[in-house]
Amino acid sequence: MRFRRRPRRPVALSAVVATAVAATCLGVVGAGSAGAATVPVGQGGYSDTRPAGAAGPQNNAGAPVKPKVTSAAAGKPVPTNDWWSSLVFQRYPDNPYSENMYGHPLTYRAVAGGLEVGHPTSHAIVGEGRQYEFAHKRDLTLGLQGLNSPDAKADSWSDWTVTPYWSDGTRTLRTTIGHGLPYVYAQGSGGAAQISTASAPNVFADDGNVLGVTIGGRHYALFAPTGSDWTVSGNDIRANLGGKDYFSLAVLPSTDALATYRKYAFSFVTGSKVSWQYDQAAGRVKATYALTTTAKEGSQTGTLQALYRHQWLHTSDALTSWTYPSPRGTMKVREGTSFTTSQKVPGVLPALPRASGVDKTRITGYLNEVANAADPFQGATDTYWTGKQLGRLAQLVPIADQIGETAVRDKLLGLIKGRLQEWFTVGGASEFSYDRDWRTLIGYPASYGSDKELNDHHFHYSYYVMAAAVVAQYDRAWAADSAWGGMVKTLVRDAANPSRTDELFPFLRGFDVYAGHSWAAGHAGFAAGNNQESSSESINLSAGLVLWGSATGDTSLRDLGVYLLTTESEAIAQYWFDADQAVYPGDFAHDVVGMVWSSGGAYSTWWTANPEEIHGINVLPVTGGSLHLAREKDAIRRSIAEMERNNGGPAVEWRDVLWEFQALADPAKAKAAWDAQGGNYGPEAGESKAHTYHWIATLDALGAPDPSVTADSPTAAVFTKNGTRTYAAHNFSDTAKTVTFSDGGKLTVPARSTATGTGTADPGDPGDPPATGDTLHLRSGGTLSTTEAGSPATDTIASADGVNHDGTPYRPLAYEIRNVNGTHEAGGTTDFRLKVDAGTTVGLGQQARVSYDLTGDGTFDRVETYRYFATDPVNGWEEYAASRAGLKSASGSLGDLRGGTVRVEVWSAIGNGPSKLQVDSGSVLTIPFG
Repeated sequence: MRFRRRPRRPVALSAVVATAVAATCLGVVGAGSAGAATVPVGQGGYSDTRPAGAAGPQNNAGAPVKPKVTSAAAGKPVPTNDWWSSLVFQRYPDNPYSENMYGHPLTYRAVAGGLEVGHPTSHAIVGEGRQYEFAHKRDLTLGLQGLNSPDAKADSWSDWTVTPYWSDGTRTLRTTIGHGLPYVYAQGSGGAAQISTASAPNVFADDGNVLGVTIGGRHYALFAPTGSDWTVSGNDIRANLGGKDYFSLAVLPSTDALATYRKYAFSFVTGSKVSWQYDQAAGRVKATYALTTTAKEGSQTGTLQALYRHQWLHTSDALTSWTYPSPRGTMKVREGTSFTTSQKVPGVLPALPRASGVDKTRITGYLNEVANAADPFQGATDTYWTGKQLGRLAQLVPIADQIGETAVRDKLLGLIKGRLQEWFTVGGASEFSYDRDWRTLIGYPASYGSDKELNDHHFHYSYYVMAAAVVAQYDRAWAADSAWGGMVKTLVRDAANPSRTDELFPFLRGFDVYAGHSWAAGHAGFAAGNNQESSSESINLSAGLVLWGSATGDTSLRDLGVYLLTTESEAIAQYWFDADQAVYPGDFAHDVVGMVWSSGGAYSTWWTANPEEIHGINVLPVTGGSLHLAREKDAIRRSIAEMERNNGGPAVEWRDVLWEFQALADPAKAKAAWDAQGGNYGPEAGESKAHTYHWIATLDALGAPDPSVTADSPTAAVFTKNGTRTYAAHNFSDTAKTVTFSDGGKLTVPARSTATGTGTADPGDPGDPPATGDTLHLRSGGTLSTTEAGSPATDTIASADGVNHDGTPYRPLAYEIRNVNGTHEAGGTTDFRLKVDAGTTVGLGQQARVSYDLTGDGTFDRVETYRYFATDPVNGWEEYAASRAGLKSASGSLGDLRGGTVRVEVWSAIGNGPSKLQVDSGSVLTIPFG
């Protein structure tokens, strides 16, 4: 959250941002300070007191603020930059409670009488069509009879839950709320439970201590202790707690869900915790999201939780048929206290590898322009702009190294080290200072509210970590904890601390593990909740952690970076770029948003309405950590197309950033745009002609990145051009290693080097002779083969979980063959014969989709979806045939295959139970190619 980059031309703040900012909010007492002292860290250190004249966290009237926490939470590091931070950071003097807090599916606001609760099921398009929002609207207030608290504080918190606290001296109330929780769990004393509704409630169920009410079309269930009785009088609903101190409510997806939600009403959530594991050999990261509960009545300790789209897309855990709307698309309900996701890990490279398309003379000239500039840091003094310049220089170091310009490389390394060391040393023009109240490290000179509002630490510090990672690649001694690495790790602890027991910094300050992405505002003091604009600068920190951890041998920080990058990559694809076109409302006329808000998304930035900056802010800085964006090539193309429509033509101000973005999907087009300029343009402030030229020319030579292929190394990537794959990997270790890719390709990488190659030939690998023949057998392990196995095997088709997935793959089985050559037979059609069996389960239906990538460039040119096949509830194989099922839909056209890829996917379109697919022998795909 910030008014950040210097605009190239004066622009008025957009109506979107003005709407979001126009919120009433909070304030608290100021913070004191003791005598200044330096805390040594290796050869550097930080101050325990702010520099003279510098500001710390304060409200919008300029008064210092301390965290609003109870005595139970005093002294614990406060997780600022969260979805609920307005509860603890009193940004506005006249509101000692909170601003709107968006947990999804419920929304909240703390007030004197308790907790406002809403469940926005419809959206509004605001800000002249630039923003969609599911704004908080009070359906009811949960409290205690007579409660009139002077403030609300945070009593406890966990990874994605928080417990607000109210007390007026007579009555005390605690509620536990969180992401994905359809329940509010309340504990109170001193008065009866009271629910005040915004409109007259319609009672649809009344069973004494359990009451079902509909308020404004939304269904809620209220649960008081056994033996209690809810009474309704107008808009007032009360229950005497009968000597107990607990009650709860739930928002229901439908009235017929009451029985199930009642089952878990007294299984109170007491904590939430994420754990992750990087399976390096498989190239995947698994994350488990677990709730802890306690039974207030009976012995039930299970619960219900709603998963965001980026989560349910990647879990094989069973889901119910219940759903909720949200600003992030449909949320799906799971019955259970935990679920696990599994995702492919995107590769990170220190830089794009050496390629023949880069002209050494030309790039050497560009490198010298930067290295020999009178001021290589372009006047930067504060944390953000210094960071941008550190990042700009760091990206040139590996480029200089790979073309043999070692003098330029070493000069750049010297500049980077010198500036980092200035910041890592107390007493100069720049330093880091620790705030004891907020348990945070603030860089001074600060910028964009990084001091007063605790904004953007993960953005600013990402550049320092990335630059330090580049230094560590070439100078391990510099990166040692006893030298300057200790200060790098201290910045990491502030922005993305992996420890929950660190007394100096909170756990993962900026990263919201359940939302799947970071938040930028330290206080979240907006009607629209919290926000994040530049998701790509957040990724810069994750990628920096991967490289820093790899370069220094710190596998814990490396794996943290892998988890953060992999998780946020999917969130970015879904929520910033709407990659599946299943998140944004149908009447929101934009393909991307510049900013994600808790309540929705905005086609805007904090400082300009210029389309190229709206589309570019979630791209920069372009680094070897940006390769993950190439997974969604169609989203890149849609973004570029919309930018040019709204811009009235190609980009001008940020043309280099957007060329680099385009090169991730269409390198030849980006290269043509670069060539047309001939280098005659002004780079974006964090870019250079050397880096932009190297990026575009390299991708033009190697082809677009292919993130569908993973590796057993986090620092590896694959590029595809005209059906030919180039494998690239960097080896940070002191001995040669062989990197194995998920398609079977292998690459031997010398010690402390980057290598490229075409891989080695395994069955079905790119190095094999092109596949021939028009009949392909579905084989176990997810491959298609021109030969069948000697005996059949069985793959399990996951359940549709009671939801209709007709036409949309849901946890599909996928079978693929690459490097296929063939001449398209005019008039020919696809056919398949798949052996499927539903056993004795009633009402199942399997569906298939066949996709053709004619050139192997990672984009499917023809996609055919077939009508689903309704299996009978009798044991035994049945044949699902394309010729009998018929084509449901198709896009694109067929043509000749030249190093192409063919894929078939099979999934459950309907039903609630798994089924079987026979593979290795018995299921075949016939393609219309000679």
